[in-house]
Amino acid sequence: MTHFSALSLLKNALTGQKNWQAQWPDSQPKAEYDVVIVGAGGHGLGAAYYLAKEHGITNVAVIDKGWLGGGNTGRNTTIIRSNYLYDESARLYDHAVDLWEGLSQDLNYNVMFSRRGVLMLAHNVHDVQSFQRHIHSNRLNGVDNRWLTPQEAKEFCPPLNISPNARYPVVGAALQMRAGTARHDAVAWGYARGASQRGVDIIQNCPVTAIRRGPDGAVEGVETAKGFIRAKKVAVSAAGHTSVVMETAGVRMPLESYPLQALVSEPVKPIFPCVVMSNTVHAYISQSDKGELVIGSGTDQYTSYSQRGGLPLIEHTVAAICEIFPIFNRMRMLRKWGGIVDVTPDRSPILGMTPVPGLYVNCGWGTGGFKATPGAAHTLAWTVAKDTPHDINAPFTLDRFRTGRLIDEAAAAAVAH
Repeated sequence: MTHFSALSLLKNALTGQKNWQAQWPDSQPKAEYDVVIVGAGGHGLGAAYYLAKEHGITNVAVIDKGWLGGGNTGRNTTIIRSNYLYDESARLYDHAVDLWEGLSQDLNYNVMFSRRGVLMLAHNVHDVQSFQRHIHSNRLNGVDNRWLTPQEAKEFCPPLNISPNARYPVVGAALQMRAGTARHDAVAWGYARGASQRGVDIIQNCPVTAIRRGPDGAVEGVETAKGFIRAKKVAVSAAGHTSVVMETAGVRMPLESYPLQALVSEPVKPIFPCVVMSNTVHAYISQSDKGELVIGSGTDQYTSYSQRGGLPLIEHTVAAICEIFPIFNRMRMLRKWGGIVDVTPDRSPILGMTPVPGLYVNCGWGTGGFKATPGAAHTLAWTVAKDTPHDINAPFTLDRFRTGRLIDEAAAAAVAH
């Protein structure tokens, strides 16, 4: 497989870009694998990559009902941050940021990670108290986060309107400089390429219809549209459809699935230097490498498996952006889309083992799955390989809903993630 370098780029430029090799083959299933991962998004492909790279387990298949990276990985707004309140969340997301920083070099593939900073706006006394509480908690956990005055926020993000007469006046902001964005498609492609290079089979357009269990209750393999595939271990990382897949193994998950919508504007010249989020007005915005403004907010008000979502939420989001950034009033919306996110009662993920021997799950990320991609993949691979949770993902167990030891980031941050 091609090793990307300045020399390979020059060589292919001189030959008319006609000699690039396929970056991963479209594999057909074998009869048996050591590990089968259900869901070829960033988390599933990443777990396969780390299983092969760090644990030497290469007899692995990643199976998807569509094409790789065609679910939520290809439908999100690419924000990366780790400024969460609770210790458990801060450790997990900061582990992900640590991996993000070296991911392009690790994969030999440019995931376009951009440390441009995430600015979270405060509009009232409650916001100020909440964000300053987050900042103090983050500093205790070694996570960078600092408080800005309105003038400092304006200097950092010139398009910001800090007029005291604004409908939602900016009274301050929390800034995490290590945070930023990455290119979502490139993350899936990079992991797919790296996993395939190490012998992992990536099987596309092959829906998993059931997880088969043996007489002793342990996992035997998966039923698919291409027949039964035997597996010693099965890891499910299927986002909004996780509950459906797990139900076939007799495991009911505390999940609800919602459409999460986003939209992009027409492309414009570089104008927006960072990511800006507002919990009160309920919207966030950044600018992609193509020049489009990438805009999103929260989940729809109803559960659904529709990858579209309702128009009222988009109207609410666009109105919120125009209130904070009046200069964007005349921008045109280019396209919108939705992805199906799985939400737990405490809005934190479930990442680890299940009551079924040989069955593992990675789900419940709500609207925060993309930013955790390398961290979730790395700890899932550890858990599958060693049959015991990593210290970082150990608190995110399925049992916490029985014991009551919740990690309620929704109550802490007023967002689903």
